[in-house]
Amino acid sequence: MINPEFITTDSSDGHDYNGLVQYLQEQSPDVLQRVAKSASGDIQEIIRHNVQGLLGMIPSDQFDVKVTASRDNLANMLASAMMTGYFLRQMEQRMELEESLFADEAMEVNPDDLDL
Repeated sequence: MINPEFITTDSSDGHDYNGLVQYLQEQSPDVLQRVAKSASGDIQEIIRHNVQGLLGMIPSDQFDVKVTASRDNLANMLASAMMTGYFLRQMEQRMELEESLFADEAMEVNPDDLDL
């Protein structure tokens, strides 16, 4: 879940105005929570696996795992996870659409098959 209070625009880092950051800051927590929950379990699992692969998959219950990252590297990882989520959601919607279309084609009635 994205906390809009943690999203800031720091103009001192040399980056231009970010319209997406401004848009996110204007959203209510309810909207952000609904969007975050709209990702299917399949998408969440793929992203979880992807992030674990980036960080390393040493089991934390058997090892004292600590991950250190710079602000830029962490921001890049977050951006990667967000883009992966966006891409996966688009592909999931495409799959659902194709399944729906193929189901509709299978249910079509061929006029030649009717005894009129």
